[in-house]
Amino acid sequence: MGRHREYDVDQVIDAALHAFWARGFGATSISDLVDVTGVNRASLYSVFKDKRGLFLACLHRYEERQREGTLARLAREMEPREAILATFEIARVRTSDCGIAGCFMINTALELSPHDPDIRDIVQQSFGRVEAFYCEQISAAQAAGTISAELDPGRTAEALLGLLIGLRVLMRSGAEGDAAPASITLQARMLLDHGPDRSLPRSSEMN
Repeated sequence: MGRHREYDVDQVIDAALHAFWARGFGATSISDLVDVTGVNRASLYSVFKDKRGLFLACLHRYEERQREGTLARLAREMEPREAILATFEIARVRTSDCGIAGCFMINTALELSPHDPDIRDIVQQSFGRVEAFYCEQISAAQAAGTISAELDPGRTAEALLGLLIGLRVLMRSGAEGDAAPASITLQARMLLDHGPDRSLPRSSEMN
């Protein structure tokens, strides 16, 4: 009979997530994970197989709690136009529980997506959900009359996603002062008022 697991998997994933968020995948060792989780190496491997397996569990947890939960709450509690802009305000001020600014998903995209197809797929799906959120909120705001009906929801959502990613990268890099983040938020407001430059092709048209 196999030995019963003696630790809470959810608590282990949460603790490991904080470590990976603070240090990145490459700089977080198994010894680090043993220290932060309080679970020995063999027990971690019995559930997650290896460090990558634990990292993937953390990535899915982040997507579920940090992003899907936030977007669903904004859509539920705010008017569509303000829900869009709130994502930029959140990006400007939010840090992880371990005091690290930036988005765990974007940090992962920068570190691992070029080399790991599975992780790249998770990251792209996550970004796609944010873009879909923007598109849905733009359409809802157009129906409510708070965003011009002339705006193309898909094109504008794609541009907003690009701005949000840029803001997250800027915050993760430790940018000092508020001018640049505020400028990006202002650009998001201008997009909702005027739309992206119609002379520019969409990224899908450039591939």
